[in-house]
Amino acid sequence: MWTPVFPAAARRAGLAAALAASLGACSPGAPEGVDKQVLDNAISQRIGDPNTCVLIGKAGSGEVVYRYNTHVACGRQLPTCEGGSAVSADDMLEAVAKGGPEIAVSCPTVADRSRSVGWAAGRVPGRDLVYAAVMEGDKALPGRVMADRIERAFVEAGVQPAR
Repeated sequence: MWTPVFPAAARRAGLAAALAASLGACSPGAPEGVDKQVLDNAISQRIGDPNTCVLIGKAGSGEVVYRYNTHVACGRQLPTCEGGSAVSADDMLEAVAKGGPEIAVSCPTVADRSRSVGWAAGRVPGRDLVYAAVMEGDKALPGRVMADRIERAFVEAGVQPAR
């Protein structure tokens, strides 16, 4: 019986393509009626950073419909700045989706205060959606500034109406 032998480079390329396709299929797009690229660009211009994560999910369930940045950036455990244990952006989205309070807070993440974390989370006005955003690092924005900038990005991208 003949078994085809594929060169190692071809096998690796095929595996890489299959992995990319499977990851793309799992990644959320954007809220209904919103162009993902426009939303990505609006967020990038206002709070974009390698250590930034923005999630939009359905109110009630917290099902993610949009993710800005990677699962790694969004899954980092960071202080809540309100006591308690560290949480991820996914945890924060789930909490606000289930009726938790809106937040816009920040605090240091290291003892010498050279790095900080900013959190912003709440309802998306005019939609049955919620969001959670986190930024950590030496250039992290305060939570209140993040909330204001995210709102402007959401308005520009058509996620929410202008107030």
